[in-house]
Amino acid sequence: MPQSVVEFHSVSKTYPVYGSAADRLKELAGLHRFASRRLFTALSNVSFEVAPGETICIVGENGAGKSTLLQIVAGILQPSAGQAIVRGRVSALLELGAGFNPDYTGRENVFLNAAIHGFSGREMERRFQDIADFAELGDFMERPVRTWSSGMVVRLAFAVAIHVEPEILLVDEALSVGDAYFRQRCLRRVNEMRRAGVTILFVSHSMADVEALGDRAIWLEHGRIREIGAPGDVVLRYIGATERSNAAVHTDASGDRLLNIDHRCGDARAAITGMSVVDDAGRHLPLLLPSQRMTVRIAAIARERIARPVVGFLIRNHLGIDFAGTDTQRENVALGPLEPGAPLTVEFRMQTPELCPTSFSFSPFIHDGDRVCDHVDNAITLEVTRGEREVYGQIHLPCRIELDRTLPEWQPRRAHAVESSVA
Repeated sequence: MPQSVVEFHSVSKTYPVYGSAADRLKELAGLHRFASRRLFTALSNVSFEVAPGETICIVGENGAGKSTLLQIVAGILQPSAGQAIVRGRVSALLELGAGFNPDYTGRENVFLNAAIHGFSGREMERRFQDIADFAELGDFMERPVRTWSSGMVVRLAFAVAIHVEPEILLVDEALSVGDAYFRQRCLRRVNEMRRAGVTILFVSHSMADVEALGDRAIWLEHGRIREIGAPGDVVLRYIGATERSNAAVHTDASGDRLLNIDHRCGDARAAITGMSVVDDAGRHLPLLLPSQRMTVRIAAIARERIARPVVGFLIRNHLGIDFAGTDTQRENVALGPLEPGAPLTVEFRMQTPELCPTSFSFSPFIHDGDRVCDHVDNAITLEVTRGEREVYGQIHLPCRIELDRTLPEWQPRRAHAVESSVA
């Protein structure tokens, strides 16, 4: 059996937290008994092994210890207790712009990073054009990095990270900063590196990426390992636990709730009191599966008379772009006037199309004709998991293909896709 490339044996990491800057100075001066401090535990008794060529995805809420774990693998931090063993050349894409000098140009930072990784200037000259082509930054490569956008910094950081021939690649949520086009290119390259045998440790809040990329997943909770296992199993239980821990800020008589409110607007003559996405048995869905039957249920209540109520919802993708939406008026359903105090629950039954794995947010609303009574942004966010086949672009178009093999080769083809519909 091949030797593990990463081993953690009962690793813990603690940080001193001081009451003030003066307390820190007292400790530095050796006056420990006069300094006020407490210890914060970022990792506690963490043990796992990573096999050569394995992709491990790490999930957990903010503050769970994910970044600390990667920093220990990268050698940036040392454990406070336990032993961390890393075998192989490590390339890390951690904090945005880490390792870049903001006053250097993109070109100069490429060679600076090359020196950090042990490459000579001549070796990097041979790789530079490939890095520049992948990053697609044009003339900005000759400008100081401080004049760049955050997305441009990520482009160069990722391009450098994958071109220094890493045996172990560490990625800490950095790709969420880039645009969708570049993110897809990066994920394709990550898959190529997987097939080439590179070991990858990948931190992400995108459960779709975790399922698509991971061989195993590690769920960290308050610095401890809650679970290690198949990505699909870990993701399902992690999302379920996260949903249960969210406080219900509003409830209605049916028990539906608004788990989250990013923004709310309207004249308040009616209010959205609950929303849920459930299966045919009425169970709350932690994930959306391709071709899955689901029901979007929206509860509202009138505070004044609503003459022409319209209830519906918008779906936005992970970039915040409106992806789809519908309402009772669009579906030709007339609700009739609502009197003050009258509750209303509307169910939209549908089938999930085959979507590219990502996250989608649901934003419910109630209108009175053209007047907005209540609109809740990002009430529920759900991940779309990967189906049996890869989706090109954003959505797979269902179709039936017919071939006519009786035509001579020199005659034009006439029979192609004859059916196409989107759920």
